[in-house]
Amino acid sequence: MSFICSVYIPEAIVMASDSRQSVAITTKDKDGKESAPIHTTSSDSVNKTFFLEKQGVGISFAGDTLLGGVTTESHIKRFLEEKVVKTDDVVTIADKILDYFKANFPNANTNIHVCGFRKEGRASVPYAFALHVGRGEKERKNIKPNGKDFDYGVMWSGEGDVVARLLIAPLPKPDKSGEVIPPVPVMYPAMTPQDAVDFAIYLTRTTIETMRFQARPKSVGGPIDVLLITPEEAKWIQKKTVQG
Repeated sequence: MSFICSVYIPEAIVMASDSRQSVAITTKDKDGKESAPIHTTSSDSVNKTFFLEKQGVGISFAGDTLLGGVTTESHIKRFLEEKVVKTDDVVTIADKILDYFKANFPNANTNIHVCGFRKEGRASVPYAFALHVGRGEKERKNIKPNGKDFDYGVMWSGEGDVVARLLIAPLPKPDKSGEVIPPVPVMYPAMTPQDAVDFAIYLTRTTIETMRFQARPKSVGGPIDVLLITPEEAKWIQKKTVQG
């Protein structure tokens, strides 16, 4: 599994992801009985966030590690080479990548975030899409139910239970009355791009460190890649490199 998040605020969109690739290995005994799966880390250097420089668009994925025996990272790179053209924008890329994976791996448990700004008239309009391949879903997260006003917040995919408990889970009152304390809201509209970067790293790092101490497979880890997208520019804030 993985952890990816995208923070969308008035001035920018920040995308972050971990780098761990984990697999479940099973064996068979002499009678052909399959053992319980053993979860192991196969890499801490997987790229899960991609930057389309010409289009100013970011793509992140979480979910199934291998599709058809090939890494999801490899499939995304092939998609970018074969299907994306210079005139594409965040909306057309979201449609294309969902169609591509749905056609090749219709049952994939793969979540994809596609984020960026698109010029509409004189305005740069932000888009933050959450896709799920197996369910064929595409949802724009940064728009309110009225379909007109922008919304601000964060979306995450993959191992999201740690973040869910931090941000949205109510707490029982200590007086044992059965009543709960609602979660304290995060002031997303007041965030600056630096705040959004810090927040994305915080969510990813907290997930990694919490899972480290829990009795569960350590399926999130490794370096954290962070991409910043604004109407004026898009750039890596931090990005792992291949080293000798």
